[in-house]
Amino acid sequence: MDDLQSLLRLKAGDIGGLEALVEAHQVRAVRTAYLITHDRGVAEEVVQAAFLRVYRAIDRFDMRRPFQPYFLRIVVNAAVQATQRDNRLVTLDTAEDWNSLLHAPVSDPQDQAEADELRENVRQALLALTPEQRAAVVLRYYLNLSESEMSAWLGAPEGTIKWRLHAARKHLRILLDRVVKEG
Repeated sequence: MDDLQSLLRLKAGDIGGLEALVEAHQVRAVRTAYLITHDRGVAEEVVQAAFLRVYRAIDRFDMRRPFQPYFLRIVVNAAVQATQRDNRLVTLDTAEDWNSLLHAPVSDPQDQAEADELRENVRQALLALTPEQRAAVVLRYYLNLSESEMSAWLGAPEGTIKWRLHAARKHLRILLDRVVKEG
């Protein structure tokens, strides 16, 4: 069942339409929220709340628009707000959470060790960014959105988006250069 059929079912009061949307979009939405919050539980709560928001506001959804960008915009904004609300950088519960979401297997043990070390260094560097900068990085490099698309998603001027990306890349470069020099 495609998104349009699911949305039509949901608008008609059939909860099965929401179930189909959850099946189609939950994994990517949780990964997106997780990359911003760095807490799997918070990410899952954000996505669950986003689906409830869609359910409650389905009558206002413009059926001419694609669902996924609309939904992921809700998820990204809610993830940023959840991280800001906590007013702290959220740490991972376990390294396994990170690996289960983003791990790509490597065959050689030496390559695996280097890939794990790099992944951990990048994770630590991302945790040092503000929630807004993390959201910009996720939208640009995980969801592959253009700066103008990011601007529309976040409701922020394109100049602000460019600045967030610039600041995030600069901060990441400094942190990762330090890791390279130390190790």
